[in-house]
Amino acid sequence: MGPLVSLPEDEAPHATPVEWWYFNGMLRDDTGGEYSYHFVTFQSPGPPGVTPHLLQATLGDHRRGVHYTAEKAFLAQEKPEARGVDVATGVWLMRGGGDGYEMRLHFAGDGPALELMAIPQREPVLHGGTGLVHMGPEAGSTYYYSRTRLEVTGWVEEAGERRQVHGPGWMDHQWGEIASSNVGWDWTSIQLDDGADLMAAIIWRPDDRRRLAAHGTYVAPDGEVTHLHDDEISIAALGSWTSPETGIQYPMGWRVEIPSLELGLELVPYLEQSEYDSGILNAAYWEGAASVSGQRGGQAVAGWGFVELVGYDPRQPAVTPPVPSPQR
Repeated sequence: MGPLVSLPEDEAPHATPVEWWYFNGMLRDDTGGEYSYHFVTFQSPGPPGVTPHLLQATLGDHRRGVHYTAEKAFLAQEKPEARGVDVATGVWLMRGGGDGYEMRLHFAGDGPALELMAIPQREPVLHGGTGLVHMGPEAGSTYYYSRTRLEVTGWVEEAGERRQVHGPGWMDHQWGEIASSNVGWDWTSIQLDDGADLMAAIIWRPDDRRRLAAHGTYVAPDGEVTHLHDDEISIAALGSWTSPETGIQYPMGWRVEIPSLELGLELVPYLEQSEYDSGILNAAYWEGAASVSGQRGGQAVAGWGFVELVGYDPRQPAVTPPVPSPQR
């Protein structure tokens, strides 16, 4: 079967029940400060002529041990001419396509602001080979591709001080119909220092933690792509952490194994307190950066990654909007 995702056309929004554009990355400034962030735009069908959007963002300041969160829901006029993601409201912005992405993130009160430009460094990867991934019979399928290597530059501003930042990044675009909200997932994106990239996800039922499916993609340092099947992926917890705010227990520290690639990695979070408690969705998930070390084919490898844990909050089995429709 040939590709089911066509780029750059499919950079643009789709008329599907759920869709999101997602970015994560690591940043450093010229004072030795180190940060991690994620920024995601969800959209879903709305009243005629308008589209509901939900924007969520986090910023982890590793040196200070602080984790900032922010979110914004709004209705926007439809943009039939859009050729990529194009969402803006007030001080928030996510815009761009295959040549580059512009992002503006703002954390209210005394929190920082970020302005970033991300430039892809390698070709996009269509997960599953065609761009269609199956999340198991209970969850359905979604279209999904990633830009696994971004070069990110910009600035962070806090308390009136602006500092230049730079670092590597990752981008996901996913859309379709998740048939049931009663699913959770453990997901990771990993960039190794030698140029290899890995996305791996395990889909499971929150009520009994039964594994439903798994999928993944490995990009070798030379760019060769390997699509991973369900039985090739293992993500095991090395410990746990309980949120003092919500009381939710999350796995913390992970062992990722891909035996077919002779790849074994350990992921250690930079900030255990990387929970995102959404007041709009009334649900929490964990989203944070991790250092990565391990072996591939008997040789030591290292890098960084991001981990997303969805479905551990008993208030809502999974964060799978329909996006709430805010007032105009």
